[in-house]
Amino acid sequence: MIDPVLLRNDPDAIKRSQRARGNDEAVVDEALAADAARRQALSEFESLRAEQKEFGGKVKAASKDEKPALIQQAQQLSAGVKAAEARAKVADAEFDAIALRIENLVIDGVPAGGEENFVTLREVGEQPTFDFEPRDHLELGELLGAIDMERGAKVSGARFYFLRGVGARLELALMNMALDRALHHGFTPLITPTLVKPEIMQGTGFLGEHADEVYHLPNQDLYLTGTSEVALAGYHSNEIIDLERGPLRYAGWSTCYRSEAGSHGKDTRGILRVHQFNKLEMFVYTTPEEAEAEHDRLVGWQEEMLQALGLHYRVIDVAAGDLGSSAARKFDIEAWVPTQDAYRELTSTSNCTTYQSRRLSTRYRGETGKTAPVATLNGTLATTRWLVAILETHQQADGSVIVPEALRPYLGGLEVLTPISES
Repeated sequence: MIDPVLLRNDPDAIKRSQRARGNDEAVVDEALAADAARRQALSEFESLRAEQKEFGGKVKAASKDEKPALIQQAQQLSAGVKAAEARAKVADAEFDAIALRIENLVIDGVPAGGEENFVTLREVGEQPTFDFEPRDHLELGELLGAIDMERGAKVSGARFYFLRGVGARLELALMNMALDRALHHGFTPLITPTLVKPEIMQGTGFLGEHADEVYHLPNQDLYLTGTSEVALAGYHSNEIIDLERGPLRYAGWSTCYRSEAGSHGKDTRGILRVHQFNKLEMFVYTTPEEAEAEHDRLVGWQEEMLQALGLHYRVIDVAAGDLGSSAARKFDIEAWVPTQDAYRELTSTSNCTTYQSRRLSTRYRGETGKTAPVATLNGTLATTRWLVAILETHQQADGSVIVPEALRPYLGGLEVLTPISES
């Protein structure tokens, strides 16, 4: 949640952030009132508890004749302390409930507005051109025997699929290439759980306005994750971690699940928007002072990956209203998809500042010895969606696909994916 000290000292900054996101700023005043109420309740409880402690000393020192009356007073005082403690807990819970409705404070410079108000920071590479009518990724995938949507729907329903043959090999190659690059940059690989407890899902900010996109198993009260970011954020929950030697960087390999609620009719063809996919996610714990520099590093590592795969892309600074609750700033990298004549998101990289760590109680010890919330960041290094851009960008007139040179060692030296059937 948001920093309560910032809430008290500079509520206008939080209101500006809420306005930039298109959110209700009245909740800030509600949170201020709730914070004042909980502090008052806590003060009353602590005052009564101190009085109780002092009174306990009087009881011990009293004579035999004085003790019965004093014990009766002590019992009454004890009841008052318990009642005050209960009121303090209620006030604390009420503040938390309101504060959880305030999304992360947007970093200065983030564009205001909604999905269409992003700012393009740069375009890299040359847009692919063809002297033939290019096929889309699904037609190519079917020619190559790489994608089977029909049987995916038969087995699991719409927006499920099989990757088979070179399709399965291509995804594994992509994931392993990404993993090698993550290892090179000092990431520790983790294969993460894909089912998490409610408090972990809530702590990362995924049970807010987009909760309907998350699969829930009510009998077990567990959630299927849409990214290994969730499990990785929970990895050090309720811990004090050591950042003296620099950031803790993890690369989470996992299958991910999203219900894609509200996207009916959008990108239903092929594997661009599906319910299940594989992903390698970078996740970083660092100091708040280092977070913005680390954010730029994550984007740079993603760009290296896209450039190695020969993809044309752009980097955008996502507008405040499209950030999601936990991100203070987000850079998306969108690759050019030729048959759609459009850029489509392949990676999303977020600086969540201390928003997630406050909710999950992940701290570090600073130079003074005091503990403080860490900053968390995340970014995608490979996912199923990348296959769309790779297939369409590197296709040939006969339906074959040139394998990017950097990917070939992960495919046993394979240079060309060849059709197994006629179009």
